[in-house]
Amino acid sequence: MSIPVLTAVAWPYANGPRHIGHVSGFGVPSDVFSRYQRMAGNRVLMVSGTDEHGTPITVQADKEGLTSQQTADKYTRQIGQDLQGLGLTYDLFTRTSTGNHAEVTQQIFLALHRNGYVVPKTTTGAISPSTGRTLPDRYIEGTCPICGYDGARGDQCDNCGNQLDAAELINPRSRINGEKPKFVETEHLFLDLPAFTESLGKWLATKTDWRPNVVNFTKNLLDDMRPRPITRDLDWGVKIPLDGWRDQPMKRFYVWFDAVIGYFSASVEWARRSGDPDAWQEFWNNPDARGYYFMGKDNITFHAQIWPALLLGHNAAGDRVAPGGGVGPYGKLNLPDEIVSSEFLTMSGSKFSTSRGTVIYVNDFLREFGPDTLRYFIAVAGPETQDTDFTWDEFVRRTNFELANEWGNLVNRSISMAHKNNGAIPAPTKPAPADEELKALSRKAFETVGGHLQRSRFKLAATEAMRVVSAANRYLSDQEPWKLKDDPDRRDAVLHTALQVVSDANTLLTPFLPHSAQQVHEALGGTGVWAAQPELKEVEDLDIPGRINPILTGDYAAEQARWESIPIEPGRPLAKPTPLFTKLDPKLGETGPEWAPIVGG
Repeated sequence: MSIPVLTAVAWPYANGPRHIGHVSGFGVPSDVFSRYQRMAGNRVLMVSGTDEHGTPITVQADKEGLTSQQTADKYTRQIGQDLQGLGLTYDLFTRTSTGNHAEVTQQIFLALHRNGYVVPKTTTGAISPSTGRTLPDRYIEGTCPICGYDGARGDQCDNCGNQLDAAELINPRSRINGEKPKFVETEHLFLDLPAFTESLGKWLATKTDWRPNVVNFTKNLLDDMRPRPITRDLDWGVKIPLDGWRDQPMKRFYVWFDAVIGYFSASVEWARRSGDPDAWQEFWNNPDARGYYFMGKDNITFHAQIWPALLLGHNAAGDRVAPGGGVGPYGKLNLPDEIVSSEFLTMSGSKFSTSRGTVIYVNDFLREFGPDTLRYFIAVAGPETQDTDFTWDEFVRRTNFELANEWGNLVNRSISMAHKNNGAIPAPTKPAPADEELKALSRKAFETVGGHLQRSRFKLAATEAMRVVSAANRYLSDQEPWKLKDDPDRRDAVLHTALQVVSDANTLLTPFLPHSAQQVHEALGGTGVWAAQPELKEVEDLDIPGRINPILTGDYAAEQARWESIPIEPGRPLAKPTPLFTKLDPKLGETGPEWAPIVGG
């Protein structure tokens, strides 16, 4: 039975181009998952966009001599091009500076406020002594007062996972210029997280099948449920729709608050653009719908604690509800079903860092190697359950031995022999037990690989798909069809079997290798779209006249790929194939290309 599947993908900051560490966490895994779900017949809504508010944008704008909006415009387009190049099939990749997003954010906030989950509080805020500007908690570093980790941020410690206040840090310093911040009193609105302790705890207790890193992290979340600020002293962000707040020039929603709401606001925008403004309800109000959230491990708190609390608050489902409160304007919204969090892709043991020069940008990688080699590497060797070091040596090895030698060679020699001897797909006129054995293995793989993809176990899924490829290569080596000139019927049966398994393996690999999958589909005589690709469009903002926004979108329902073994058609003409993957120079494994930083090989 077809079910609605929401793929909610983490929102990248629009303060610079993306590097391969970014897309290994949120980008490629979410697209592999979504492509599989569509192939399996489910209705998918994959949404995200650029996170454009808050200090990260203003800091970058100052560096470049641009306004915050100009900076967001510049990098939103760059990021859109990177994600399009990777073939990430967003139904809508939008941005948080749209009129639609501001309206939805304000409506969610007002529901929380009516239900009694928002409280004003005078607190201590950090100011940069040299600029007079507010320093958000995430831009303050120091020693964690709980575990002693020297690198804790002002909002939380990534080492022990505890929520912090910047003023609590030992030896606090600005991440922007290293100076010691000045702490002053200021009034802000807080999300009353303690009001969700019981309801959030009951919900989290049901999520025992999440990835181990997520389950282990969330066990500690309920131990420190303190009110969390949702406003900031800043002039760049969504305005606060309350009397006494809306006209203050330096009061905006905290960037984390409006960013997580983006999953829902993007769904609303998608529906409005689709011609059916209520279409989002199938994915958010339908109890049969499933919601999967993809991100790096540094975002677990926001998706396993903060966003569910906001949804519970909108639904009037916290531990208490204020008199006169009730379910918000969007009806009862679904909470996440699964948090698919990846670990970090590192270089020489350290996180990718633009400032330290240890970074490989997506656009550089795509220009040199194309999208499918990176997609495959992330899927089969990426940081799915533990931090993983990227090395050029491993990338070259995977590309040459698995993609070029195993998969590319199987496709090329199977189609080449059939083209040379028959000019078309031959009929299986003289079958043998070995043929059926291989085809049975191939058919069974759909259940195995599909089961892994359903659970976001991408390494296991890719490994099982490649096991079919290896078996087909062994079959060809054993059967030696090139020696069967005197037995053309048996030769044709072998080649038919090989081509059937090539077709099956291509389907199994389509979520990972959509660009080359289209090539294989056409090499087997297929026509039309097999693996649809996203389109980058310039559209007018739905609510701000004259504002032009770049979006990623696409028509993915029209693709032919389905998650099943489809019998190939004898007699279908075949053309001489071209290589799927070019083998890389082994020397590349020692240092990488000239434009890339040198990392361990």
